[in-house]
Amino acid sequence: MILDRADLFSHALAAEPGRLHFAAHSHHLWPDVTRASHERAWLDAAELADEKWNRIFGEVWTAAQANVARTLGVDDPTQVAFSANTHDLLVRLFSATEAWERGRPLRVISTGAEFHSFTRQMRRLAESGKVEWRVVDEEPFESLADRFSAAAAEGEWDVAFASHVLFSSGHVFDECFELLAALPEDVVRVVDGYHGFFAVPTDFGPYADRLYYTSGGYKYAMAGEGACFLVAPHGREERPEITGWFAGFGSLADPQDARVGYDGGAARFLGATLEPTPLYRFNAVCSMLAEQGLDVDALHRHSAALQERFLDRVDAGDAGPLTVAELTPGRGELPGVRRGNFLTFCRRDARDLQARLAAARVITDARVDRLRFGFGLYHRAEDVDALAGRLAELGSAGD
Repeated sequence: MILDRADLFSHALAAEPGRLHFAAHSHHLWPDVTRASHERAWLDAAELADEKWNRIFGEVWTAAQANVARTLGVDDPTQVAFSANTHDLLVRLFSATEAWERGRPLRVISTGAEFHSFTRQMRRLAESGKVEWRVVDEEPFESLADRFSAAAAEGEWDVAFASHVLFSSGHVFDECFELLAALPEDVVRVVDGYHGFFAVPTDFGPYADRLYYTSGGYKYAMAGEGACFLVAPHGREERPEITGWFAGFGSLADPQDARVGYDGGAARFLGATLEPTPLYRFNAVCSMLAEQGLDVDALHRHSAALQERFLDRVDAGDAGPLTVAELTPGRGELPGVRRGNFLTFCRRDARDLQARLAAARVITDARVDRLRFGFGLYHRAEDVDALAGRLAELGSAGD
């Protein structure tokens, strides 16, 4: 089912009419409603000044919590805490572990396809001896669940971390929820949902009191930078060592005891003053989708239909240098819904081809040998055909 809702993105598309933006898995174009939400945030700051925080925490923040909870099937919106990026949230989460408090190396297990800030942080902490990190290769995909389960059973972990949708391929690792939930309760078990949130229908409700979940608005939620969040289970009562004044915002007027206090729910993972405008944008997008009768399932089916249209053109040899053999996971390689909202082609010249496409005003994304094409709500069938046409202008696979 290919939708035709480019009308919701008229400002972004008009900014450069000839551009084909196929990096929706990275920077998603902003819909028109986010422009008005920016003005609303500015007016609140101008009209309310310091008192704007009453509106932000009383209305904007709670609405954003409710929108996250509704999207993920989580019953209690207070389990949601916001920050500027997921890296900030993860550092505070790690600082709440017993290993961190005792000063011993943090024992971490993850897949080999985690986002760059996580990977960079783990590598740096491993260099300094503060982390012992076990990495489970993401490929072959068909055995990832079994290999992750076996590796997890071989050690005692402080943190277990896995992405729902692997950023390096788009492979949907649905098994990660059950695999993480099966680990002992004292393990901090985290699902990175950044490439799944608003892309793949996700019922996190059954796991909301066992696992942590992180994501944000920059990609498929169409809300831009700064609207990142953590869903935290009830009952764990962590006291992050890395903490800011927002984590005790509710008790600022109370006498400060010798022992640092924390607000309830996920608020214990908050940091310090943040820019609230991204939450205005996120709420505006959620309201827009509700008004248009669009849910995550509809967004995913739209993207999947666009992907199939594009792959048909690639398979027919109508997309220049691309071939279906380069696709990872391969077309039809795995059963069921196993791909997120982007396609990944494995090529030695991925970065060179990305640069050639950029010169032709086709925006894509390349990481090492992976060239990625993201498909979003602002794309129409004719945009996919135009993409294939510009690839064809670059020459065939044999040129």
